[in-house]
This record gives sequence, C-alpha cells and structure tokens, in this order.
Amino acid sequence: MKILAIDTSGLVASVAVTDGDILVSEFSIQFKTTHSQILVPMMDAIKKNIGMDLEQIDAVAVAKGPGSFTGLRIGAATAKGLCLALNKPLIPVPTVDGMAYNLYGAEKIICPMMDARRNQVYTGLYTFIPTTHEGTGQITYTMKTIESQMACSIDELTEKINKLGKTVIFLGDGVPVYHDKLEELIQVPFSVALLNHNRQSAASVAALAQKIYEDGGAINGMDFAPDYLRMSQAEREGGSPKGSKKTTKRPGIVRIREMRAEDITEAYELEKESLGHEAWTEKQILEASTRDDTIYVVAEKTGKIVGLCGVRNVSGDGEITNVSVSKAHRNDGIGYKMLKQLIERGKGLGINAYTLEVRASNAPAIRLYEKLGFKCEGIRPSFYTEPADDAAIYWRKEQ
Repeated sequence: MKILAIDTSGLVASVAVTDGDILVSEFSIQFKTTHSQILVPMMDAIKKNIGMDLEQIDAVAVAKGPGSFTGLRIGAATAKGLCLALNKPLIPVPTVDGMAYNLYGAEKIICPMMDARRNQVYTGLYTFIPTTHEGTGQITYTMKTIESQMACSIDELTEKINKLGKTVIFLGDGVPVYHDKLEELIQVPFSVALLNHNRQSAASVAALAQKIYEDGGAINGMDFAPDYLRMSQAEREGGSPKGSKKTTKRPGIVRIREMRAEDITEAYELEKESLGHEAWTEKQILEASTRDDTIYVVAEKTGKIVGLCGVRNVSGDGEITNVSVSKAHRNDGIGYKMLKQLIERGKGLGINAYTLEVRASNAPAIRLYEKLGFKCEGIRPSFYTEPADDAAIYWRKEQ
C-alpha cells in the first residue's frame, strides 16, 4: 500500500511516501519558513526525485491534531485537496499518537509534549506491548494508549506520570520549554529522546496510518476536520469563556485578503451556512480557487473566515461566482469591502466588466450591488428553485 503522509502540526513540516514496509522518501524541515511556503514545494521535490505520479498512491495520511492552528489548517487543506482531486481515501492520524510512534518498541512510558502556550502542553501517555511469535521468535509491538491525547498543564501531566511510577521518555518541542519544571516535579527516572526521534515525522504518521487503515479508519476527504482540542487564541480572546455570565464584545478588525489553501474548509462551511443546498461543494471551491483565471478573497475577523467572494475572468468579463457573508456579520459592510477589493484585483486579470446573478427577491444583496455600480440588465424567469424565484442579471461596466 502506497501512502503519502503529511504532518504540519508543529514547528516541523514533514512529508513522506511509504510503500508497504518501505520508506521510499521523507522530507522534513524545521527552519525559518512557514508551512504554506514550503509544503507544496516539498511534495513536488519528492515527486520529482522518486518519479512518482500522485495517481499511484492509495491513500493520503495527515496529522489531524492537536497542534498549531494554522499548521493544522494547511495540512488539512492540502490533504483534503489531494484526496478530492485524486479520489483517494484520507487517513487521519492523531498528532500525539504519531509522535509516540517515533519510539516504536519502547516498553517504557512514552510522553510526547507539544508546547500549547499559556502554560499548557498537548500530550498523552503511551507504551508498547511486545508479542513474541511462536516458531520464529520475532517480536512485534502494539501501541497501548495509557492517556489519550489531551491539553493540560505540566503540573497535571507530572502528577499522572508520578502515579504510574515507571520510567518515562519525553519527546517534542515542549520538552526544552518545560525541562526545568519537569526536573522539579518528576519523581521517576526519565530521559529525553534524541534529535532523530524527538519531533513530528511524516514517516511515523504513515506507519501508524497503515494500521489505522487496516482497522477501517480511512474516511472520505470531505468528512475530515482537524482536531484542535481547544479553541484558538483568536477565539479565546474574541469573547468570554463558555459558561461565563458576563460577556464582553470585541468588535475586532475585518481583514480582506486573498484566499489560501487552509481557508477552503471554512469557506465551504460559510457557503453552506449562507446558501444551503445552492452552496458550492468544497471540491468546487478548491478547484475554482486554483485556476489561473480566478481570484478569491475572504474576510477574516478574529481568526475566522466570515466572508467569501470570487470572480472568474471570461474573455475580459468578470463573472462573480460567490458572495457569502456569515449570518452573524451581515449588515457590517463586509460584502461591500470584499467586492470592492475583488473588483480592484480583477483589473490585474484584464477584467473590464463584471456580471452576476441574484435572486430577484434578495433586496439586501441587490442594494449592495447597486451601491457598487451594478445595474440590472435582464431577468431569467423561474431560474431558482426551493424556493422558486427569478434571477436578476446585473452588470457593472468600466468607463
């Protein structure tokens, strides 16, 4: 079985290709680059160097979280895009489980630690149970989860480890951050994994993915979503904690920017919320966003996608394909800001006029388009269904 594995959950960006029990290629980088800059070039380099056609892979595996919110989104969007384009299954691998798999065969307690900031770590506790096969004497190992992956404080973690009373091996980027605290609190012997085993590895993700696949854990790419374990910093700072009696509204700043690969899932959810059965599918948005003749922008507020807008150049005419704004942020001027910037960006594609269609009964949207200079130039009777409605055709022609 050929697996393409991706792990962008932490500081390391890692891609691997495995074929059965053979590691064909692995490319890992932990340097001054962002995952959005390096991930696709890494995959291209592997493809070129091993002469691989992506159609040859049987599945895509991805570290599903926890981890860096941005990193997980990049990995998720890339993995989902590949699965949708290639019609291959996706194998989600818990990040911390994958890290523990770096130490396959260790019968001590294994404790991966990722720095989750705010005095917390993403962690879990594992060990490997040996099985000796009669007749051959070969020993194989099964990973046992003692504590499933979680977000907790060092105090909580060390308390759990001390209760087990067994030697522990630590690994992960959280170890150097909290090493002094570990020395202070740990009451059992411990060691730290060496550099060749102490960070995320796509090869380990692929190895564990094969077992997950055999156990029936593969899914359709459309059904995948990262496992964050806790809210992002933007979400935490954007409002009061759950259950709090007092809420403080923070208006935040709306930023209009070009859509990136990691935005695809959120953009799709926004479309679905806004348009229901008329919404584009995630695959359609992904395919449209990668075209050379298309521009997509999103509105981002406190780390969330609250607006989506796209245009396609058809022989100098800009066809506005999508205009969606989150229900919670309508009447905030987001649609106007997105469309205005989209029109400006469209000039770079050589667009001289813009057209769109809208439900004839959608008065708020029509007011927005007319404010931006669009004029109704025709009606398509009974164009929409569920509910039935005419389509009004609007044009905006540059002077």
